[in-house]
Amino acid sequence: MVQEITISRTTRDEKYKELLPQIKGLVTGESDLIANLANIMAALKSSMGFLWIGIYLVKDKELVLGPFQGPVACTRIQKGNGVSGKVWQEKRTIIVADVDKFPGHIICSSESRSEIVLPIMKDNEVAMIMDLDSSSLNDFDAIDEKYLQEIVAIIEGLF
Repeated sequence: MVQEITISRTTRDEKYKELLPQIKGLVTGESDLIANLANIMAALKSSMGFLWIGIYLVKDKELVLGPFQGPVACTRIQKGNGVSGKVWQEKRTIIVADVDKFPGHIICSSESRSEIVLPIMKDNEVAMIMDLDSSSLNDFDAIDEKYLQEIVAIIEGLF
């Protein structure tokens, strides 16, 4: 198991490429899902510098806050509400360039300006949501989506 994450690259693409094998090493040999999720969130936060990154778990017909890194967050989100609730409802990734222009955006942090949210699937249903926020407008793109999908695949392999 990896004990420390080190990133020496400068571009976001290079950082993800360097981070992915370290995340795989981080979860190898550890069977506890929450411990693995917590470490993955910490690895992403420390190496990529996003404002906020976290997991919401589907529990009793709502999203409930799980392991995260960053400012205090919304604890519960209803299906269809905000970006995370919409991702849960539509079972697809959503990238939001400007959260103030997203209909029904839930303000958990006034510092959040853009967001990417990805579904994490189990048995063809959304089991969790991975949510990343940035303090910069238009901070997420296809590169983030590509590599974050690979991290989602790692998480889906933990079930």
